[in-house]
Amino acid sequence: MSRLFTAVAAICIALCAISADAQSVAFTFDDGPNLDPSPRLSPAQRNAAILAALGKHHVKAALFVTAGFGADRAEGKALARAWGEAGHAIGNHTMTHPDLVKVPLAQYQKEVLDCDAIISTLPGYQKWFRFTYLREGDTPEKRDGMRSFLAQQHYRNAYVSLDTSDWRLDGKLAALLDQDSKADLAPLKRVYLAHIRQRALAYRALSQRLQGRDIAQVILLHHNLINALWLDDVIAQFKDMGWTITTPAAAFADPVYALQPERAAPGQSLLLSLARSLGLGKVDGWERLVDDGDTEIAELKALGI
Repeated sequence: MSRLFTAVAAICIALCAISADAQSVAFTFDDGPNLDPSPRLSPAQRNAAILAALGKHHVKAALFVTAGFGADRAEGKALARAWGEAGHAIGNHTMTHPDLVKVPLAQYQKEVLDCDAIISTLPGYQKWFRFTYLREGDTPEKRDGMRSFLAQQHYRNAYVSLDTSDWRLDGKLAALLDQDSKADLAPLKRVYLAHIRQRALAYRALSQRLQGRDIAQVILLHHNLINALWLDDVIAQFKDMGWTITTPAAAFADPVYALQPERAAPGQSLLLSLARSLGLGKVDGWERLVDDGDTEIAELKALGI
């Protein structure tokens, strides 16, 4: 019996080690809930479709609310509330989505407080703040001023490690449907899924170079039509790649998210900011990580889209 127990224990330890080392990803969505109209789906339908995809795969995600996009109105706040009631986290993404590079520090801080006043009554509310455009400002004064402000307000910087250009392809999707409501979306869907896969693999490789390991990745997507249509496929693709899905809270517990890049104006993915802080310059594949989907747009153009 003791030998059997020892063998079983060894297997459990091995499986636990594999699980601990497996690549994981947490899903987060910015700019929601958005009440702007879109082809095919109403704002409520988009919200329901995204939540349905998350529910189908038993994924607990985070919605970073830009309150002026809808949550400052009863119908929009109800959509945000549905996220909290479904067990998802609710974070802060400012009131009107200004760029800290372009506005005074005090104005930007007021944006955070005004949004907080709206979302703090929602289920799932967390003291998590995500910088708009992932930019912490263009000066050390703004960067350090926001870091001090967030600490005083007991907010964590909800960093992104796996940045995507889903917003750019969402714009292409909307334009295509505006031209032809019955357009064949299959080519765009293939390009979108390939884009997510490319970014995921590139940022995984960058984490291994910088940290010597797989970190718990935090992906940035948006509360938009493209994810209402194909989030189910995005999640399924990650599973097919062998990635596990974790929660944002679990991902943020990874020590990498306690790091603070010391560039004068850190922005974009936390991993890119860390690379630049270390003076690595343009790492392998850098162009594909900062092109805002230009490669995919060119591919669609070649397909006549």
